[in-house]
Amino acid sequence: MNLFADAIAWIFAPERLEGSVSLPLAIGQHLAYTFVSVVVAALVAVPLGWAIGHTGRGREVAVAVSGAARAVPSFGLLVLLVLIFGVLHKPEAAVVSFVLLAIPSILAGAYSGFEAIDRRVIDAGRAMGMTEWQILWRIEVPLGLPLLIGGLRSATLQVVATVTIAAYINLGGVGYFIIQGVPLRDFTQILGGALVVVALALVLDGLFAVLQHLVVPRGVSAGRTPDVRATPTRRRAVVEPATE
Repeated sequence: MNLFADAIAWIFAPERLEGSVSLPLAIGQHLAYTFVSVVVAALVAVPLGWAIGHTGRGREVAVAVSGAARAVPSFGLLVLLVLIFGVLHKPEAAVVSFVLLAIPSILAGAYSGFEAIDRRVIDAGRAMGMTEWQILWRIEVPLGLPLLIGGLRSATLQVVATVTIAAYINLGGVGYFIIQGVPLRDFTQILGGALVVVALALVLDGLFAVLQHLVVPRGVSAGRTPDVRATPTRRRAVVEPATE
């Protein structure tokens, strides 16, 4: 218990605002790598996921590639890319490794959002004379947005936790304090850095949870709807609980 109290005191100590790597600067670097990586991953994965979800083609390939990408160890990939890019391009190598980490979750959220849509809604749009682009932007994208935000949420949490390893190649971030504390056996500093990463993850998760709730189209209920095949009497019994 004293270790946690010491770690919290370490976080809010005035000296955390000083030095070449202050805590606010490290947090800014951490969030910058996270933001850039997730945005780049979204630019790649969202159009591809929407294309797969709209056409129904390539899903098996996407699932196989996503599964293989999830199995790649992030630290090993980061070191490999640094060797390939060279020591003068370590930031680019780090961003590429984090982008590859984020793509599977965003890709899955993009095409799963389209697949979860009731096909009768899309058929109704076609029956009304909508073009494929109108179906995409007026039906599929709005209805699939909650699951896409869920994919972005999962990817962001994975990246914000993994950006910690960027400090191994001297790129800063909150991981700097954790890695610096290991050889010094400064467990207060290690725990303090870990708590900051956890706090960042919780804040980002909360923001995405609110956003995921806000993007649900008006009139779409998350609750269970009555069976359309049921008779009027049966539907009434499902909607209105029996009273004694």
